[in-house]
Amino acid sequence: MAFEELEPIKRFYAAIAPSFGLEARDLGERFGLVSENGSFTFVEGVPTRGLHLAVGVGDQGTVNAFYTGALAAGGRDNGAPGERPRYHPGYYGAYIIDPAGINLEAVFHDRRPASML
Repeated sequence: MAFEELEPIKRFYAAIAPSFGLEARDLGERFGLVSENGSFTFVEGVPTRGLHLAVGVGDQGTVNAFYTGALAAGGRDNGAPGERPRYHPGYYGAYIIDPAGINLEAVFHDRRPASML
């Protein structure tokens, strides 16, 4: 993903990476977020527009912590934590607009049968 300015991205994602269970890595001209399940990298260049990045997490508390931490790190609210039954029963998410305009989402998919929710 390319962005005009990388420094605000580095600061924002370094602050919130732990809430996702990610490790932030400054790679010089690139900046990466790494987990045991994969990684993604930010680079300077022609900005990516209209991006929605969703990160699955293990529980509702992690969604809540992401939202609070992302607001404190300079993100803008784009949907407070809560159930989103229009997607499926047990879909619990929160949305933030990051400093580059990305719609960043933390989502927990509670896969218990609907009768147990």
